[in-house]
Amino acid sequence: MQIGPYQLNNQLIVAPMAGVTDQPFRNLCLRYGAALAVSEMMLANPDIWDTDKSRLRMAHSGEEGIRSVQIAGADPKEMAWAARYNVEQGAQIIDINMGCPAKKVNKKLAGSALLQSPALVKQILDAVVAAVDVPVTLKIRTGWDPEHRNGVQIAQIAEESGIASLAVHGRTRQCMYKGNAEYDTIKAIKQNVSIPVVANGDITTPEQARFVLDYTGADALMIGRGAQGRPWIFREIQHYLDTGNKLEPVGSAEKRQVMLEHLTKLYGLYGELKGVRIARKHIGWYLDQDEQRQFRADFNQLESAAEQCSMVERFFDECVLDN
Repeated sequence: MQIGPYQLNNQLIVAPMAGVTDQPFRNLCLRYGAALAVSEMMLANPDIWDTDKSRLRMAHSGEEGIRSVQIAGADPKEMAWAARYNVEQGAQIIDINMGCPAKKVNKKLAGSALLQSPALVKQILDAVVAAVDVPVTLKIRTGWDPEHRNGVQIAQIAEESGIASLAVHGRTRQCMYKGNAEYDTIKAIKQNVSIPVVANGDITTPEQARFVLDYTGADALMIGRGAQGRPWIFREIQHYLDTGNKLEPVGSAEKRQVMLEHLTKLYGLYGELKGVRIARKHIGWYLDQDEQRQFRADFNQLESAAEQCSMVERFFDECVLDN
């Protein structure tokens, strides 16, 4: 798939997820075969950019792939300014968030709340596209609620405004992350625009990836929650798309290596205190099985990097002994 001057080497993209797709996670997914990893959402309001959280999200040193930065907001001028600023900081693609269903974002009439106002959508898209010389992409949901699925209308506005590609999550804002994603709207969007369309939502297995591509006709897939604790899902999906066969499950030795590397990178980015806290959710995703509940409960009590790494080492040592 082509996004402006960038030819992606496959059809697999990492979805932007606040509090998840930081640089360590993005780089892991890229090494496991994702063609593009979009950064965490950054609000367009410059008043909050001086926080540690914003500075880390805007840091691109050490990025292993194309630098795609997602911005969110409801004011066209602020969004244009945020786009220019991030390009100056090294962003190669600007992604606009009109898909986030979170209340704290929607109450500012940003994220998926914008789908209620197609006229404002157009103003924002026009302003951002005009503000920068890099490709601008857009992420949306299928609509505000199941009775108002206006994804096709928004997609047509995006195409008219010069958006380079469009990612669509197969749920409305009202659906949040409940129920099953629906792909009929994504299929209709693909049939009504000529820009690349990326399908997103409930893509957690190679078989589902194949089905969604075939059913929607989408140009690519965007994978979010399915990659949490499973950065290798991109390798698994690509192998299945290429061969029709499934890879063997990731072995303990590889999982151990990945988890320890991930921990080290988190400590390096955030510092030990914050890194230890952020590591808890990631390790929980890696080991998200009933028989490992006690491990996660104990891990979440640890307060140092050394203790966390040591506990992961012991866990896998015991797995070897048990086998």
